[in-house]
Amino acid sequence: MKEEQRTTDSSYIQQHLANERTFLAWVRTALTMKGIGFLVFSLELMISGQSVSTAAQLVSAVSFVAGLTILSAGTLLYFRSKKTINDQLYRAASTTVVLTAVLVAVVLTVIFLYALTVGSGRL
Repeated sequence: MKEEQRTTDSSYIQQHLANERTFLAWVRTALTMKGIGFLVFSLELMISGQSVSTAAQLVSAVSFVAGLTILSAGTLLYFRSKKTINDQLYRAASTTVVLTAVLVAVVLTVIFLYALTVGSGRL
């Protein structure tokens, strides 16, 4: 029976598994951002029956860009963390966390402004 050789990754199994779970959390966040835009666009289309307002298009576009940015940042962070875990040079991803918080705040602000617009009857 052939003995398998240990890899560098196997020395840090717990850290790599945590890194994978964190990546999946980034994916869920990105899908949520994209889903918000899709929901607003779909509801507006269903209610109006014909066309979608500029405000709904803006919410959809901002949500999609935020989701795509978060997914890209999460993917880059995953691969950077994978390398730095093995090299024992890991540092927390402060910039990515701040970027995600800003993007979520922007999406929430745009949705709030959209709700004010719809609520006041200015479609």
